[in-house]
Amino acid sequence: MDKIQHKYVDARGLKLHIAEIGTGDKVVFFLHGFPEIWYSWRYQMIAAANAGYRAIAPDVRGYGLSEIPQEPEKSTFLELVHDLAAIFDSLAISKAFVIGKDFGALTAYRFAILHPEKVIGLITCGIPYMPPGGIDQLLSLVPEGFYISRWKEPAGRAEADFGRLEVKNVVRNIYVLFSKSELPIAGEDKEIMDLVDESHPLPSWFTEENLSAYAALYEKSGFRTALQVPYRSLAEGFPISNPIIKTPALLIMGGKDYVLKLPGMEEYITNGGVKEHVPDLDIKFLPEGSHFVQEQDPDEVNELIITFLKKYV
Repeated sequence: MDKIQHKYVDARGLKLHIAEIGTGDKVVFFLHGFPEIWYSWRYQMIAAANAGYRAIAPDVRGYGLSEIPQEPEKSTFLELVHDLAAIFDSLAISKAFVIGKDFGALTAYRFAILHPEKVIGLITCGIPYMPPGGIDQLLSLVPEGFYISRWKEPAGRAEADFGRLEVKNVVRNIYVLFSKSELPIAGEDKEIMDLVDESHPLPSWFTEENLSAYAALYEKSGFRTALQVPYRSLAEGFPISNPIIKTPALLIMGGKDYVLKLPGMEEYITNGGVKEHVPDLDIKFLPEGSHFVQEQDPDEVNELIITFLKKYV
């Protein structure tokens, strides 16, 4: 961890923090999800550097050590794609592998669609590619108390729910919830934070030291941008109506990832539906893996990633 370097780059008027390790012209970008920051890729960054790659993990705008936009509530997914392109240009990188987890996977997919010339290969964890409108369709099939449905409501409810707790406890509760295999759904008279009892232990692979690392940065950034991107910008339009991702791709899913419990999701992944949109896709399941598969099973995920990278260099 001590060898990971930190710096800032200007991306479209914002100072974005990036963590970096390794050198050379073989570059891998790692895009985090929520409630994560660059730190969630620590194991994979070190493994990539040891294998001869330059590993770069940005904090998304408004997250971690990156600058918060003046109006976080107006941030969009498309801006994250443009930010990533600006980071490529700022670092004089013409082409790289892009790896994304959770909403970082959604950003990676969109980047590969809009900038295919910049992407050698694409790896995603936790979320398969879904065509425009697919997420909204999914949300229409789950109860109102599903966490995404609650957090995508206009400002107020989620902020009040989070605001009852210390930032560290919010991050803790989300890690506990999202590491389970059940969909996080609150009853009509409950909030999402009510789903976790204070006595519930952290996942065995997630330490108090890890939690403190996340909490320190969320205490700086807060959750304003995080609630906007991804949750309140999920339904935004996309400039291409039915894109096909032609980039070689790998999807890594934990077999106990709660995402698989979404209506039709497991069938979409296993029965070929996702390959209609990403034809050159390999799919790997880690049977005991949760939504945080890259932190829970780093050695297995690292092996899958390095094997994929070597295949396309």
